[in-house]
Amino acid sequence: MRNGTASYVAPMRLIPPRHNGSSIRGGTYSERVSSGSVSTRHLRAKMLVSAILTLGLTAVSASAAPQPIVGRDVQPVSLTARKVPKGHVASLRKRSGVSANIALDDYFNGTDLQWYGDIQVGTPPQNISVIFDTGSFTLEFTSTECAEACANQRKFDVDESSTYVYTDQISTLPFETGIGVDTLQSEDEYVLWLREGYDTVSVGGVSTPNVSLYTIINQTQAFDADPNSGIQGMGPAVIGFWKGLVDQGIDALFGLYLTPKSVGNAELTIGGIDSSKYTGDLTYVPISPTSDGSWELDSPAVYVNGQTVDAINTKRTFIFDSGTPNVYFDDADVVEAIYALISPDIKPYDTEPGTYGIACDKIDQLPAEIDFTFTDTSGKPFNLTIPTSEFNVGPFEAEPSLCQTMINALDGLDLIGGSLLKHYYSVWDISNQQMAFAQSVTDSQ
Repeated sequence: MRNGTASYVAPMRLIPPRHNGSSIRGGTYSERVSSGSVSTRHLRAKMLVSAILTLGLTAVSASAAPQPIVGRDVQPVSLTARKVPKGHVASLRKRSGVSANIALDDYFNGTDLQWYGDIQVGTPPQNISVIFDTGSFTLEFTSTECAEACANQRKFDVDESSTYVYTDQISTLPFETGIGVDTLQSEDEYVLWLREGYDTVSVGGVSTPNVSLYTIINQTQAFDADPNSGIQGMGPAVIGFWKGLVDQGIDALFGLYLTPKSVGNAELTIGGIDSSKYTGDLTYVPISPTSDGSWELDSPAVYVNGQTVDAINTKRTFIFDSGTPNVYFDDADVVEAIYALISPDIKPYDTEPGTYGIACDKIDQLPAEIDFTFTDTSGKPFNLTIPTSEFNVGPFEAEPSLCQTMINALDGLDLIGGSLLKHYYSVWDISNQQMAFAQSVTDSQ
């Protein structure tokens, strides 16, 4: 999820929620936004030029490449390993100030989709459940003004907060992708209406007054599956609650320990790094110099089961998005080149353009290890790996004998989500505009 801009609509008549019966298997959103000046939620890399992807199967001949994990020049991040003793108390490595851990829940619906936790808003503070989303910058959540349309989410009561500042600035947001790993079936399937306001926000027990935020005042019925109330943007900029934390001596960085539902105990560390959650050393990577203000890293190549082809043996810049479960490439030909290295039986699923599938009785037999090569701050290449176990997203609702594969095609978007991040401990350093990775203790056990 990645934030963009939305147009003000004032005055405005709220449009009743609509639902078109499309399938939902959980997940995140991507905004299709109109021009304007409000920074908002869930916009992926770039606005889509077209809502329909043209999918063409391209024959590819695979050329063998050195195994990316064992080659001399390209190393995995987990070359050294130190086992953390069972029951070891979490150790926070802090540069200055204080740190805070926030427990995260996993929204699971056939696959791990989102990780979310509580912040506090208002005076007295009200608990609000939000996705901590590295693909966006702003804070928004459901409010009592939303009423029936937001009946399934916990709502913020603006009348109960003595520090809430109300405005008449309203914006509307349609989305390009929905809650699930599926693609949208209509342009108005996912739409939010937001009211701008200001209030005190507490994250990890540290409060910041007068933070700009957006309350959801109406939404389409497709959002009913969302188990949380909103999103807290965690983009690489010292804005919003981060400004208040930095003013109080807390470092502008955070660590993410995302885990599968079967493991649990996922955690966000604000202002520090929890060294009990990873093995070996952290490998640091600078944000791409061509980044448009997002967590983007340059990758010179991608390997599939140790092989590559011209379509993926080329430089591209990936957004790292903690609020998205799958992997996206911006070209269907690239996606199909990857799948050609795995199985000729993987085909586009025309009912949901941009997705692919294979018979469920075949998918778990396929080797499908995906390696993404990056370059660390010293100029040394290394790989981040998505294991075969992530490849099967689950059956399509309309065709339960056909299982969806992990990689989607979406015009204008190269993105890596939770399917990789839950296998690594990740550090997101806003102050130094860099990221870091180490093998998660979950994967080393």
